[in-house]
Amino acid sequence: MVDTITAVLVGVRLIVLSLGVLITFYSYQAYKNTRTYYLRNSTIGFGIITVGVFIEGVLFEFGGFDIVVVHLIESIGIGLGFLVLLISLRR
Repeated sequence: MVDTITAVLVGVRLIVLSLGVLITFYSYQAYKNTRTYYLRNSTIGFGIITVGVFIEGVLFEFGGFDIVVVHLIESIGIGLGFLVLLISLRR
C-alpha cells in the first residue's frame, strides 16, 4: 500500500507535469503564430524542464532509482531548461 506522503508527492508531480505540458504547448502555439526565435527557444526550454519532471517521476516510480539520483537528474533538466530560457531572454 502507498503511504500518504508518496501519494501526495505523486499527485503534486502529476500537476507539475500537466502544467509543464500546457506551458510548452501554448509556447509552441505562440511560436507557430509569430516564428520568433525567442518563442522557439522558450518552447525548447519549457520542454526540457517538463521532460526533466517526467523523467524524475518515471525513474523513481518504475525504475527503482534512489530519490537522490532522480532529484539530481531532474535538477540537471531544470537547469538546462532555465539556461535555454535565459539565452532566449538575453538575445
